[in-house]
Amino acid sequence: MSGKLNKIYLPIIFAIVLVSGIFLGKALNKNPHRNYANLYQANDKLGIIIDYIETRYVDTVFRSNLEESAIPAILEELDPHSIYIPAEEMKSVSEDMRGNFEGIGVVFNHQTDTTIIISVITGGPSDKVGVLAGDRIIMVNDSLIAGQNISSNDIVGMLKGEKGTKVKISIERKTVSELIDVEIIRDEIPLYSVDVSYMVDEEIGYIKINRFAETTFKEFVEGVEKLKDLGLKKLILDLRGNTGGYMVAATNIVDQFLDAGKMIVYTQGKSSPKQEIYSTARGICKDIEVVVLQDEFAASASEILAGAIQDNDRGTIIGRRSFGKGLVQEQYPLSDGSVIRLTIARYYTPTGRSIQKPYNDDKDEYYNDLNERYQNGEFSEVDSIHFADSLKFVTPGGNIVFGGGGIMPDIFVPLDTAGYSKYYAETVRKGVLYNFAFEYVDNNREYLKKFEDAFAISEYLESIDIFDQFAEYAEQKGVPRTAKGFKHSRHLVNTQLKANIARNIIDNNGFYPIIKDVDTTLKIAIQHLKENSERN
Repeated sequence: MSGKLNKIYLPIIFAIVLVSGIFLGKALNKNPHRNYANLYQANDKLGIIIDYIETRYVDTVFRSNLEESAIPAILEELDPHSIYIPAEEMKSVSEDMRGNFEGIGVVFNHQTDTTIIISVITGGPSDKVGVLAGDRIIMVNDSLIAGQNISSNDIVGMLKGEKGTKVKISIERKTVSELIDVEIIRDEIPLYSVDVSYMVDEEIGYIKINRFAETTFKEFVEGVEKLKDLGLKKLILDLRGNTGGYMVAATNIVDQFLDAGKMIVYTQGKSSPKQEIYSTARGICKDIEVVVLQDEFAASASEILAGAIQDNDRGTIIGRRSFGKGLVQEQYPLSDGSVIRLTIARYYTPTGRSIQKPYNDDKDEYYNDLNERYQNGEFSEVDSIHFADSLKFVTPGGNIVFGGGGIMPDIFVPLDTAGYSKYYAETVRKGVLYNFAFEYVDNNREYLKKFEDAFAISEYLESIDIFDQFAEYAEQKGVPRTAKGFKHSRHLVNTQLKANIARNIIDNNGFYPIIKDVDTTLKIAIQHLKENSERN
C-alpha cells in the first residue's frame, strides 16, 4: 500500500525537493491564473505542479506540512539508509554523535510514576550541588512531577537546557524529613561511547564500544593507556550491538593496530571519486594481540573496523555474521535545521570486498533480514550460511573471506540460549529481575556504597544468597519457583541479578566484569587468546 501511495505522490515529492529554494508565492498569488510553465525550464514539470497545488488547490495547503511528510517518502525510493531527520529530532541525534549534551548530569529511573536518580555524573552540575543517587525528584521549577503521570521524555525535556541556564528541583531523600531545594546551573554533560575498559586477567584487557562518535577515538586511547598501565598484552574489542557512526572514528582505531602503509578502507560512488585510507606510523596497539567481537547487529563503522582487521590478517573476528551495511552517507543541512543523510558511495574492505547486503524496493524485507537469518538457522549453525564463489576474496596471509553481506567471523559462536527457560522468560517479560535489582540497591544503598569493584559486590551478594531473596520477590510478582526451568536458569538469573545490582552502584564497571560469567562469546575469545599464548 505504501508503495502505491509513493507513486501517487511522487510528483509532489520531487517538486518539494527541487524547488524548495524558490520563493515565488507572492508573485503567483497576485495572478492565480498565471501560466506557471513559463516560469520554469521546459522539463521542470515538478516545479509547476507544486505551485499549482499551493495556489489553486481547493483547500489551504501549507508547504512545510507537505515537506515533512513528502521528503521521507522520496528518500524511500532510494536505498535503505538515505534518510530525512526533522529539525526537532536533529538536536538529540547531534548530541548522541557529538558525545555530549547540555543538562544537569544525572541518570534517573522513572518507576511507578516516581523519578529516582540512579547515578550522578562526577563533577557534573548536580554533583556540585550535592544531589545523590537514590534521591527522588518531586518538583521541577515549582511544578509537581511526582505522581502526575508525566512521561520520562517529558521529564528529560524539563531537566535538559542550554548551558548556563538554571533549573530548580526539589528532592526527597530518605535520611532527611523535608524536601531539599537545589538550584542547578546546566552544563555540558559527556555521553560516553566506550562503555567499559577493564582487565579480564593479568594480560587480557576488554574494551566495549557502543557506537562511533566524535569522542570515541579519544575514549579508546584513554582506555588502552589505562589498561597498558595494568599489564595489557592482549585486547578483546567488543563491537556487539554497535550499529556504527562516524567512519573516521573507526578508521582511527584500526590505525592503532596496523603498521604504516596498510589499507584500512576505500570508498567510491558515481559522484564520489575513489578515496583510500591508509594506516600511519602512530599506532599504540601494534604489539597487542587483538580479538574483535561482533554479532548480527554490528554494522557500518563496526564492519569497517572488523573488515580492516580481518583483511590485514591483524586479528581474529569472533561471533556471528555482521549486519551488512556497506554504504556511506553524507549529511546535507536544510534551512530549517533539518537534515538529509544521502548515500553517496559504497565502502570496500582492503581486499576489495563490498559487504553491503542486497536490497530492493521492499525496505521491510531488508530490515526483516535478521529475522530471516534466525528462521533459517544462521544464528545457531554455521553451515546454514552460504556465500557465492564470486564473492570470495583472499587476504595477504592466504585466508579466504567473503563479501556480499556482512563480515563473516573467523570463529563462529552460535546464539547462546544456555539457561533459557519459561522461568527466565517470565522474569524478563515481567521486568522482575531488573526491578528487584533496582529496589534492592535503593533500599540498601548506604551499605552497598562501601564496595569499590564488581568482584567485591559479587562476593557479598553470594554470601547473603541474593538469588533466594529474588526468588521470593519473583513469586510475589507472579513468577513462582515451580515455573518450568527454575533450577535450569538459576546460574543465568543469579549472574544477571548480581550484574544489574552492581551496575546500579558503580555503573558499567560493575556490570561487565560480572556478566562475563554467562557470556559465551567472551569466554571463547579469552580461551582463544590463552591458547595462542600456549602455542607461541
